[in-house]
Amino acid sequence: MNRIGFIGAGNMAGAIVKGLLRTGKWSPDDIAASDAADAQLRRLKKAYKIETTRDNRALVRGAKTIVLAVKPQIMAQVLDEIRPESSPKKLFVSIAAGFPLRRLEQGLGSGARVVRVMPNTPCLIGKGMSVAVAGAHATPGDLKETLKLFAACGEAVSITGEALLDAVTALSGSGPAFVYLFAEALADGAVRGGLSPQLATKLCFQTLSGAAGMLLESGMSPRDLRDMVTSPGGTTLAGLTALDQRGFRDTVIAAIDAASRRAHELAAS
Repeated sequence: MNRIGFIGAGNMAGAIVKGLLRTGKWSPDDIAASDAADAQLRRLKKAYKIETTRDNRALVRGAKTIVLAVKPQIMAQVLDEIRPESSPKKLFVSIAAGFPLRRLEQGLGSGARVVRVMPNTPCLIGKGMSVAVAGAHATPGDLKETLKLFAACGEAVSITGEALLDAVTALSGSGPAFVYLFAEALADGAVRGGLSPQLATKLCFQTLSGAAGMLLESGMSPRDLRDMVTSPGGTTLAGLTALDQRGFRDTVIAAIDAASRRAHELAAS
């Protein structure tokens, strides 16, 4: 009954399973997964030697912690299916974007212990950022256990107030796509300057990786790091001036705002 069960065997579930096993604190016997797609189940079983099933109710019955890793469009259907096996003795963790705690708790029944988590796609390489918020009946221990699970594939923190997940979704959920677009533009600019696409891509990726490393490890603020490489009258200042003239900062802020508003709309619907 200490088993962790995953309903949904997609990429994010696989990333979490991989992270759990990599820590050495969990073994394949501690983990199971269910899915309607046989191909997904075969993939996880082959990669991680965990138990798999098409029976969601059986999975819930045999697990202490259940990670709901299905698309929000089918979450209500899944909750209806597994509700007979739901119990206040079990912890349910949802990673479905835009599906609020109140609907999860209503779908699972009275007293359901629920934690909602917003992970992001870098979890796939163990570099994820996950943010958790506890439901009405979840205990401090439930939140601690959830953070431990998601720390296996990156960083994990908790917040108070589900409404903040809209901004979290915009920043850490959608943010990687904004970075990828920036990377495309950086490389395209270098190609326009005469570099080959292959060299421009290599320089771009390593530059972004190094810059992220400096942000994480130097202890300096983004502004201080920017000032450190910006000499008066130099090339960096010329580039930053061009970005400022074209509203770069305001455009990025607008992107976060738009993504946050859309997250709120999805949750409301």
